[in-house]
Amino acid sequence: MNFVLHGYWRSSCTWRVKWALNLKGLPYKSIGVNLLANEQNSPEYLKLNPHGRVPTLLVDGKPISGSLAIVEWLDETWPVPSLLPSDPWEKALIREMAYVIAMDTQPIQNLSVLRRHSDLDEKRREWAQDFNRKGLKVFEQLIHQNNRKGPYSFGSNLTLADICIVPQCYNAKRYGIDLSTEFPRLSEIYDFCLKTKYCYDASPDRQPEAQNS
Repeated sequence: MNFVLHGYWRSSCTWRVKWALNLKGLPYKSIGVNLLANEQNSPEYLKLNPHGRVPTLLVDGKPISGSLAIVEWLDETWPVPSLLPSDPWEKALIREMAYVIAMDTQPIQNLSVLRRHSDLDEKRREWAQDFNRKGLKVFEQLIHQNNRKGPYSFGSNLTLADICIVPQCYNAKRYGIDLSTEFPRLSEIYDFCLKTKYCYDASPDRQPEAQNS
């Protein structure tokens, strides 16, 4: 299969998909969509993704959008290594953790929401900090509640939960949240994952566009 990924270098959703592609050993071509220049709303991009958001993955020319939809499709199509366990209960717990970030936290502090909220950088920062803290607090509580030992969110194996929480921790740090002080367990997971090749290579600061944006 031929993969072309349209995304923004600092997008947490794009990071999720790049990380999953790397993990599965699937080569892809990366095409930048500059959110600051509003390229996501260009007629050309809207033909691929009517929602006007990133990322969009072209699979042999056919588009699929929505980071979790993409990641779960990749995981079902290339199940080794798996990001979700076979046990339905454990799978539900991991999805619960992932959704806290992907559905309840990240969308509320993304660029379009911040722009709608205020024109003032300080007001945007306060908004982003507030919703990041709420989401990260719930996620860390779920880690303790599930009580799985290991370097990842749900024990010794990388899961969909990590694919979501690590990019969100990056966002939180950008907005001035001290992870090591406020969320020590998440800080450990973040630091550990960034030392792994697949996560590190997908991270924003490793992308070529980071030098020009």
